[in-house]
Amino acid sequence: MSKIGVWNTAFLGDAILTLPLLQTLRAAYPGAVIDFWVRKGFGALFTAHPAISNVYEYDKRGRERGIFRSMRLGRSLGRERYALWISAHASLRSALVARWSGAKVRVGYAKPASNAWFYTHIVPRRFPELEEIERLFQLLSPLGLASRNIPLSTWPEIVLPAPARDAAEAFLAELGANGKRPVLGVHPGSIWGTKRWPPEYFAAIAAMAAREGAHVLVFGGPGEEGTAEDVAARARGALSPAAAALVVNLAGRLSLAELAAYIGRLGCCLTNDSGPMHLAWPQRTPVTAVFGPTVRELGFFPRGESATVMELPLPCRPCGLHGPRACPLGHHKCMRDMTPGMVWPDVAAKVFAKP
Repeated sequence: MSKIGVWNTAFLGDAILTLPLLQTLRAAYPGAVIDFWVRKGFGALFTAHPAISNVYEYDKRGRERGIFRSMRLGRSLGRERYALWISAHASLRSALVARWSGAKVRVGYAKPASNAWFYTHIVPRRFPELEEIERLFQLLSPLGLASRNIPLSTWPEIVLPAPARDAAEAFLAELGANGKRPVLGVHPGSIWGTKRWPPEYFAAIAAMAAREGAHVLVFGGPGEEGTAEDVAARARGALSPAAAALVVNLAGRLSLAELAAYIGRLGCCLTNDSGPMHLAWPQRTPVTAVFGPTVRELGFFPRGESATVMELPLPCRPCGLHGPRACPLGHHKCMRDMTPGMVWPDVAAKVFAKP
């Protein structure tokens, strides 16, 4: 294989979970050009990764939106002469791009049934039998890597650009947090409304941590600035002036790569089931993740001994792969009944753990 394209223009967590597949491909084809296609805005997170030759962004919600533009992109890819194209995103748009790429070997999932026309090889996703990383490995099965004794790289190694790492290091040094105070990060946002733990609950945890002497960094992506400020303001309002100064709102101030670098330096990351959760656990940052409409069994949970999923055994869970915008039953008990008092012991054990 001289040139390989891997396509995953789904959400941030999906792109990160594709890294083990890319790492395995690099081990199998060390001399190949391996290109990774991701959703617009995510590219900088992957440019420094040694398994990836080039990262390209696809503006699926903007100027490249629509089937005809997808076909146009696919035709332009045909001039790149890919030997192998792997699509980790099971959508018609992704299938069209794969077909028009002209790659001799095109691998995609067996569902929907129409994929049989777009790909040269289709594989079962085995959902929910497998976890997501292992589901993605099914896309490698037509390549015969097992017969070559190529080991599967099962951990997504996030490799960040030096400027992002330096920015995080400099900020924490200026904050006085390097080895002097523990640092808790909270990320209260999510694209999906029912995945969001209440802001007042995040604020309660932030206040508890600051009261015990920890720095608290509040994160938020584009459009989440208001939620982050709500959390920070509520936390500060419950604290003395000295403790309130330990709560810092960074929403809207960081690039994606910088956010990942900051999260990589935390003593604990408290988050919803969201993209930033997948920025934490691959870097071995201890994670406390609050799951409401989604469950571990869907296969997108944080891995590792220092990762905890907080969830309640309600008969209405899960209510969707992503979680709907609003609770179908109108009560949102999966999040409302998960109180700060239930979550705090896990957070405290991590953020105040002795080295």
